[in-house]
Amino acid sequence: MTTRRILLVEDEPTISDAVFDRLRAEGYDVVRAFDGPTGVKAFTDEQPDLVVLDVMLPGFDGHEVCRQIQAIRPVPVLMLTARDDETDVLVGLAVGADDYLTKPFRMRELVARVAALFRRVDRAAELVAADRQVQELGPLSLDPKTRRVHVRGDEIHLTPTEFDLLACLAGAPGEVLTRERLLAEVWDWADASGTRTVDSHIKGLRAKLGSDLIRTVHGVGYALEIGANS
Repeated sequence: MTTRRILLVEDEPTISDAVFDRLRAEGYDVVRAFDGPTGVKAFTDEQPDLVVLDVMLPGFDGHEVCRQIQAIRPVPVLMLTARDDETDVLVGLAVGADDYLTKPFRMRELVARVAALFRRVDRAAELVAADRQVQELGPLSLDPKTRRVHVRGDEIHLTPTEFDLLACLAGAPGEVLTRERLLAEVWDWADASGTRTVDSHIKGLRAKLGSDLIRTVHGVGYALEIGANS
């Protein structure tokens, strides 16, 4: 198997060195950049399979880096943020990030998130190979092969994680899926420590799809409303 390449964009030397060393120890090919413009150039030059991206960077911030690289080529992005601020997280998700970690974080958790992102990439490739049919659910059209989504005829750009989350909900239309089940099936997490991650991604999906397609069942989880027609 070809060694997977990760681009690490982090300007704090201590964090950069620690993440670089740990990811290399895990068997990844890791390249580094230390500011926004260099990060975008490294992405173009190095063609990484995944990007670990700090939000606060010199030159321009991680959100702008994410926006630019996703316009070049869709790629999984794990964002690192120093603020446990939902607004900051939602901005990151809106520009194409797939997941985020709040500093300080444990290296074990970062490695687990990276591995989960790669597993989702592999699972998406398997779905394409399986040639699954387009799903038509009320105003929603979801094509697993091309990973394209339309709502009322308009194409909606989703990140890989957002698509997987929507596909999971669409696999059981009308059924309430718990946050724990969504974490297990979409994020491949074995514990329930990331329920806020689910909530943040649901908010991101609603911002793109419209607020009427996903129903919240407080204290339980979420359901795709196939009868939504507004």
